[in-house]
Amino acid sequence: MGGWSIAVHGGAGVDPNLPLQRQEAAKQLLTRCLNLGISALRSSLSAIDVVEHVVRELETDPLFNSGRGAALTEKGTVEMEASIMDGPKRRCGAVSGLTTVKNPISLARLVMDKSPHSYLAFSGAEEFAKQQGVELVDNDYFITEENLGMLKLAKEANTIMFDYRIPLIGLETCGAGAAMESPIQMNGLPISVYAPETVGCVVVDSQGRCAAATSTGGLMNKMSGRIGDSPLIGSGTYACDLCAVSCTGEGEAIIRGTLARDVAAVMEYKGLQLQEAVDYVIKHRLDDGKAGMIAVSNKGEVAYGFNCVGMFRGCATEDGFMEVGIWE
Repeated sequence: MGGWSIAVHGGAGVDPNLPLQRQEAAKQLLTRCLNLGISALRSSLSAIDVVEHVVRELETDPLFNSGRGAALTEKGTVEMEASIMDGPKRRCGAVSGLTTVKNPISLARLVMDKSPHSYLAFSGAEEFAKQQGVELVDNDYFITEENLGMLKLAKEANTIMFDYRIPLIGLETCGAGAAMESPIQMNGLPISVYAPETVGCVVVDSQGRCAAATSTGGLMNKMSGRIGDSPLIGSGTYACDLCAVSCTGEGEAIIRGTLARDVAAVMEYKGLQLQEAVDYVIKHRLDDGKAGMIAVSNKGEVAYGFNCVGMFRGCATEDGFMEVGIWE
């Protein structure tokens, strides 16, 4: 075994004009979450416990699109989704359509540990949350003034907005006003600026056990009921005895390419190493889609890849290596 390793992400596809202050805030959050994970791993917590612990922290901070600060639906509400997977026996749990659960990733963990199912959604997931006694909050807890403003702009442009974090001063050139000129499409339809900010974490612990977790609020101005890749095992999240993967980006493209599972598949069937597998999948499985991913292997390797402008990410290994970045 090569020791433990951990990687986190805060979304792929970043506004190139993102103010330095916001870039630094993102790096600080990623660093804080990495340090949380490192401390847990040094305390011999299992990989599955660490990914839940780290993603809970990301959900609690409104900077990225998960938990508090999640993107808003066309109705101005929050519908969150998450999934978690434990590699050794490929156990998994997923949830969608959450409106009151403070930490969706922990409910996904409970679906895995405390239910006979792998996936619960909407009213069924909310009822399960009440039965399990998880912390519930009003939907207003998740909604920020910034997101309300971006939803208004998205509605005025009559479009789904991926990058609901772009500063208001930049909208004239890269936001709602440019929607009709954007060459980016989703399922054949033009969209506005591309920059989703799903969060995720992958870990391999000192025992070689891999785990992955992903959480998101989805797309700004999305249709109510829309489900993306983040809660779909094999698409946005996957873990097995070989590796763990968490994806971020254009959900519909990630779903079509079963992106996360494909990393494990090419490692198993083509004999590729982790970084080679990530690079192969990003290049050959996304078609015209834009996305990124983080991954770890049971050997302690860590890797990432993306085919868009930037990805909020960070990683660390037991030998002391640590990196946090946004751009190439």
